[in-house]
Amino acid sequence: MLKSFLKKIAPNFLLDWYHLFLSLSGALLYGFPSKKMIIIGVTGTNGKTTVVDLITRVLQEAGNKIASASSIKFKIGESETLNTLKMTMPGRFKLQSFLRRAVNAGCKYAVVEVTSEGILQYRHRFIDFDIAVFTNLSPEHLERHGSFEKYRQAKEKLFKNLNGSAKKRNVKKVIVANLDDKNVEYFLNIPSDEKYGYAISGHPTHYTEQSLSHKLQAINCETNNKGSVFTINGQKIEIPLLGKFNIYNAMAAICVGLSQGIDLDLCKKALKKAGSIPGRMEVVAEEPFKVIIDYAVTPNALEEVYKTIRRIFNPANLICVFGACGGGRDKWKRPVLGKIAAGHCNKIIITNEDPYDENPYQILSQIKSGINETRFKSSDLFEVLDRREAIKKALELAGSGDAVIITGKGHEPWICLADGERMPWNDSRIALEEFQKVVKLKPLAVIKRE
Repeated sequence: MLKSFLKKIAPNFLLDWYHLFLSLSGALLYGFPSKKMIIIGVTGTNGKTTVVDLITRVLQEAGNKIASASSIKFKIGESETLNTLKMTMPGRFKLQSFLRRAVNAGCKYAVVEVTSEGILQYRHRFIDFDIAVFTNLSPEHLERHGSFEKYRQAKEKLFKNLNGSAKKRNVKKVIVANLDDKNVEYFLNIPSDEKYGYAISGHPTHYTEQSLSHKLQAINCETNNKGSVFTINGQKIEIPLLGKFNIYNAMAAICVGLSQGIDLDLCKKALKKAGSIPGRMEVVAEEPFKVIIDYAVTPNALEEVYKTIRRIFNPANLICVFGACGGGRDKWKRPVLGKIAAGHCNKIIITNEDPYDENPYQILSQIKSGINETRFKSSDLFEVLDRREAIKKALELAGSGDAVIITGKGHEPWICLADGERMPWNDSRIALEEFQKVVKLKPLAVIKRE
């Protein structure tokens, strides 16, 4: 409560100095550990967590000892712990402590998921990043940043601070960027020693300059219910991850691997072994209908998830469960999410996500306003505040050949309520528990309906 009060009364420049002081203090306390490893930062709106995981796999396949920090887990060598902080990028002391433990464990690389909020609070400062990866950019956290331009500029700061503005151990400064994103030039125009760009053939490539060190282009891209396949430089690459967006994520990892002298064949082997990532297009039930969990909290991500499910599973009906975050965050996107769901789904259940201190019914009402702008049938729209009950309702509505997609929480272990209260949660576990009850209780005639 005191922290929130101080944020309200302190001028911005004092808050900036406060965050910067904490960053310096953390680095001093733990002896600037990033100077003793190669640090890779991954930023963008969508795909960061998956890219961190895939980069880690590629570097490990080459025999390196790796540390990684993402919204899902913290990994140092073979040791892994879940990230239960409800914070993708940890605070300054936790992050510096993590890097120190990675150094002590003999890790050569650390791969860190970097958020715009983390950058605003200087959590990236006094960490010597050597490689920066840009996945994509779309509107997000606009209330926090003030505008999309300022949101993008926050992301750019990671790239402008590579190597702490000075070379270390003759390690090159490397930028890796998605050429098919319309914001890519802002990131590739930042000076670095090497620049790697990746693109998918047939998509509009937005980078027009010729200053790339390396360009990777995927052709013959295919996605199905088992994963994705694409070809680079004559080599067919398979990844057991659903959706074309995961081809982009895999290409980002390949670029990082190539920048570190890892050949394409080794990258290919690492990616083929990739397992499903918790809460990222995670299929938790197959028959008699699909049940899928995905994080998808941005309009772009949500639309891609719905399109992917339609394309690769071709369900008779697509039934969705989702909500929107509270705490005054991104109110603008609530009706947008509703409109997107109405455009792709046959039945919609809107529910709680993380209301924080907002009235959860008001959040649902704002989502519903976007649905009401469409011709979506009111009889196919359900408001169920209790998230478990909402999941149960969706499963009860599903029949053979349908797909239920539950978004907004993904892997997250809590639902955040008012006054700092947290309720333990796990979408995958809850969905599977309710699925087993519903399928067991449903009459066979309902399950096997035409």
